[in-house]
Formats: sequence, C-alpha cells, structure tokens
Amino acid sequence: MLEESHFYFTKAADVLDLPPRIREILLAPHRVVKVEIVTESDDGSLLHHFGYRVQHNDSRGPYKGGLRYHPQMDEDHAAALANLMTWKTAVVNVPFGGAKGGINCDPRKLSRSELYGITRTFVEGIKEIIGPNLDIPAPDVNTNDQVMGWIMHEYSKYYGFSPGVVTGKPLHLFGSPGRSEATGRGVLYVLDEALRETGRSMANITVALQGFGNVGSHAARLIAEQGGKVVAVGDHLGGIARSRGLDVPRLIEWAGEHHTVKGFPDADPIDGADVLTWEADVLIPAALEGALTRENAGDVRAKIVVEGANGPTTPEADEILRKRDVLIVPDILANAGGVSVSYYEWVQNVQQFRWDLERVNAELEKTMRLAYRAVGDIAKERNVDLRTAAFVLAIRRVAQAALARRPTVRDIEF
Repeated sequence: MLEESHFYFTKAADVLDLPPRIREILLAPHRVVKVEIVTESDDGSLLHHFGYRVQHNDSRGPYKGGLRYHPQMDEDHAAALANLMTWKTAVVNVPFGGAKGGINCDPRKLSRSELYGITRTFVEGIKEIIGPNLDIPAPDVNTNDQVMGWIMHEYSKYYGFSPGVVTGKPLHLFGSPGRSEATGRGVLYVLDEALRETGRSMANITVALQGFGNVGSHAARLIAEQGGKVVAVGDHLGGIARSRGLDVPRLIEWAGEHHTVKGFPDADPIDGADVLTWEADVLIPAALEGALTRENAGDVRAKIVVEGANGPTTPEADEILRKRDVLIVPDILANAGGVSVSYYEWVQNVQQFRWDLERVNAELEKTMRLAYRAVGDIAKERNVDLRTAAFVLAIRRVAQAALARRPTVRDIEF
C-alpha cells in the first residue's frame, strides 16, 4: 500500500514539477515507533502484541490519524496510512499533519478486559509522543469511542485532564456531536457535488456499497434520506441486493444485531464481492484497502466511485476506471469528513466549549463542499483527474508550509 500512495504522490509531483529533494522531504516519515505489548489474558496466560505509531509530517499542525486494531497491522501499513493522512488533512485544509498506527491484535478474539489491558499498555509505550499539541489519535478499523475514552483516561493519569489527546470520544467524555457519522456524511456531500457536475441529483440515483460498518451504514442512511436508492450492500460475510431499494433503517438494525448484512430478509442474497460490479449509478467502497483491482475494475458498472475507505483502488484499477470515463472521488477527499469533525472536536476540547450538532454539520458541509470545489478547479486547470488534483492541492499546501519553516530555503513556485 505504501508503494501505491507514493505512486499517486509522484504523479501529482510531476504535474507540479516538484524538485527531487522536496519530494524526498515530503515523503519521508518524521518518526516511526514500535512498542512491545505484553499483557495478561483472562485465564492468566500471556498475550504478546506489537503496537505502531508512524508520524509522517507536522508542517501544518499536530500529527493526526487513526488507530487500527487488526491482525495485519504492521509498520508498512501504518506508514502508508500516515502518508495519506498528511494529504487528507491538507485537502480539507484543517491544521493537522498526518499520522497512523495501531496494534496487530484481533479484537473479536479478545474480551473487553483484555482489550482494555492491551490499549492501556500501548498508551504507556507511546505517551511521550502523543498529546493535544503533538499527535492526536482517533478511531479507525476495529476501534471506537470506547477505546478512545480508555486512551484519554490512561494518558490523563500521566499529564492531567487531557480530553484533546484523542478525538472520536463518547459524548459524555467530551466527544463531539456528529463525530460518529462524520465520514459517512462527508461522503454524502462530495457525492452531491459530483452529481451536480454531471447534471443529476440524489433523488434519482442507485447506489451499491461495499462495507457496512461506521462509514457505509451512515452513508447509506443519509443517501436514502435524500432520496437515493441503495440497491446492493456487501460485507466480509456476504451481500444482499434489492432492485427496488433496500430498507436502510431496518438493515442497520439487522447489521447491528447480527454483525453482518448477510441473511437480511426481503432481499436477494449475493456474494459480497459482487457488490463492486453491481448494476448501480454509484459505487461506494467503504471497507478495507485494495478492493478495486485490475482483475475487477473492467467489470465495474457504476459511473461514479466515491472512496469511503482508505486506499480501496489500486493504481492499475484507477487507470482502467479512468479510461472508461468513471468519475472517481478519491479517498483523501471523499472520506475526510471524519478528520474534519475530529478537528472540530479538538477545537471544542481546547476551548472547553461544546458546539451543537447543527453547527458541527454546517461546518462539515462547508468544509467538504469547499474542498471538492477546490480540487475540481485544479482538475480543470491542470486537465487531470480528481485524485491527481487532490494530491496537487495537498502537496502544494504541505510544501509551502514546510518550506516556510526553513528561512534558508528560497521560495519555490507551485
């Protein structure tokens, strides 16, 4: 995945004619941390894991990025995702840098007390490099508001009351209204902008979704509320389809109870992978990375792809889709609603003043629509696709900030 993120970076850097030394500076991570996590299981045996935190770039502000609990989590994975976070925060113009991390554990095989112990030990290992003005983690795959609450509590033991050390916390632990649905709501706003450009509206589209976790479920609900028809949904256990449109509120209840969309009544069962090539106007890959590949990209029938997940499209698939005139709204723009509302949560924590949901959603809509239009303007100006344009915008902002911090470096035009 790191090679793929560097591929997109290089493509945009070529458009900007960025000097080689500047490319090296912008690509290299500032800090890579690996900590050993030894804890005790409920039966008294030892559990052994490793935790990672990669801090990529802080030219525009404190490091920001999620924590992922997944068996395949490793240093390379964290480095690739940290890289993407740098560009994502820059695209939506929030004053953060990029970081990412996690633990190579499987929460499904751990009890609540075991997960708490692993999280607590991880915080003990990284507490010196995170903080409200240093690095602010957030939820990612297999982590949630409860885990963020544990991190805040453990960090505060060492440094005093510090709600701003993480975002995505429970509301009763100084979280922000609207944070849980923020990424899905951001998907809604950029999809609406893309539809406007193509002369369509939310009320007359069909949508296929891969992944029905936090991002996919909220995106589906919000799109359905605007009149869009969700016709297919798939996850890691299976998929369902209904040409007349799925009952999304009922599906959310079903998935919450059964932890899968598989078996949902009043829908046809399909293979989970088939959702990527389902007959629909819009495809939203909202699961893990690498979903769209050169093997299946040629069979995608949607004309708009909105990347709710991080890195769901490989470079080979991206090229195939673009040659078929598929409009791709890239991940560093499409799923940036989460980090945008994380910024609002951090602001509230720093100010110790809570915003209401209406203000949060209004700020998010303004942020996402402005970002989409800024990317669109560069795409037209440079005659490039939206992904390249998003990277051009992000690289320009990060490079300008990085060079402005170095008085001996002459100004470079971008």
